[in-house]
Amino acid sequence: MIHQYINNGYHIVLDVNSGSVHSVDALLYDAVEVLAKIVPDMEKPMPLTDDQKKAVREALVCKYSAEDIEDALSDIQELIDAEELFAADIYKDYVIDFKKRQTVVKALCLHIAHDCNLACKYCFAEEGEYHGRRALMSFEVGKKALDFLIVNSGNRINLEVDFFGGEPLMNWNVVKQLVEYGRSQEKEHNKKFRFTLTTNGVLLNNEIMEFCNREMSNVVLSLDGRPEVNDRMRPFRNGKGSYELIVPKFQEFAKSRGEKDYFVRGTFTRNNLDFGNDVLHYADLGFEKLSMEPVVAAPEEPYSIREEDLPQIMDEYDRLAKEFVKRQKEGRGFKFFHFMLDLSQGPCVAKRLSGCGSGTEYLAVTPWGDLYPCHQFVGNEEFLLGNVDTGVVNTKVRDEFKLCNVYAKEKCKNCFARFYCSGGCAANSFNFHGSITDAYDIGCEMQKKRIECAIMIRAALAEDEENN
Repeated sequence: MIHQYINNGYHIVLDVNSGSVHSVDALLYDAVEVLAKIVPDMEKPMPLTDDQKKAVREALVCKYSAEDIEDALSDIQELIDAEELFAADIYKDYVIDFKKRQTVVKALCLHIAHDCNLACKYCFAEEGEYHGRRALMSFEVGKKALDFLIVNSGNRINLEVDFFGGEPLMNWNVVKQLVEYGRSQEKEHNKKFRFTLTTNGVLLNNEIMEFCNREMSNVVLSLDGRPEVNDRMRPFRNGKGSYELIVPKFQEFAKSRGEKDYFVRGTFTRNNLDFGNDVLHYADLGFEKLSMEPVVAAPEEPYSIREEDLPQIMDEYDRLAKEFVKRQKEGRGFKFFHFMLDLSQGPCVAKRLSGCGSGTEYLAVTPWGDLYPCHQFVGNEEFLLGNVDTGVVNTKVRDEFKLCNVYAKEKCKNCFARFYCSGGCAANSFNFHGSITDAYDIGCEMQKKRIECAIMIRAALAEDEENN
């Protein structure tokens, strides 16, 4: 399977099944385009047939010289022989036994606080309440959650725990107690906890920053960009904006992180389809690790992204990618989460095919200890899996998530992006189509564009390295 596109002047040919990416000249691009219509995926490398080569010659004779066309055909044959073009899909049979495969739990999203001190207008958690009552997780429930993770993680050593909300800092003492407890269990059980925390920054202080810099492998700092954008969607409950309070704290926090990870993460809506300016605003504030996610909301919400917004969004990603390359070359670059694409090896096969592992390897834990497939399913009783006392008892739902992979989704199995996005978000699929094996169409289009931009960036920067 071949995917081709031109972005920022670069002619990109992606051999989907092998994962090989080629930045080529216009002639080779055009030749592959002709062949992609008549050459099937090859179980093993085969020479191009006379008819296939004739089709290329006839299609391109008026545009290129005969000698150049022959050179291009030779180059294409070399790529075929290296199994980097028209390669077979070696993964399609891998998923047959997905339901039978033994999975271990390796990550928990601890809802340490079902409460929040902001009133973000797009919050899927309803100001932290998740369709239910306000609550803070007790140390006892959190301890049981960590014990559950240790017992159900099998031989896996590295475990992840994200402190989530609501706003986790509203239950800070329990966060600290659970980190201390987790560390106390590492040696005995041969485990290593990787703790992370997501915060709106309102309650940040020096003591919290120092603790996080010691114990948190990553912190996610929620900010939507420019002051007017952030304050429109992320106000306090009294309507006052939050930008002025949190930005100086975030700047200090990011600066203090040293080599440890952090991401400033925002959400763009229909109100700021020029979201690239918000990403660049982050960078101009001195932040170096950035993320900007599209809002996912019901179509009737005034801020929701609609299909008619996609052309502008696609142009904005292209503009952002171009500026990203420019700043990298100027020595003032930054990381943008959606442009961080590993073309060399990437995650294991199972992860490439099934994504985040929600419902099987990754679970969310409510303040009272209930288990859900992920934070976005919390409160939907249809997806209640069990609790920290009983473990996972709703094996029917768990096994449905085991089968959630790119080949189980009609929209995914023939999509060029399937090995990069791994089928997208199950929660978004369910919320828009009532099935975890469908796909959120608007999200798919944006994801494909981000992947194209990320590949173009790699080509542009590689070219720059060669020239220098």
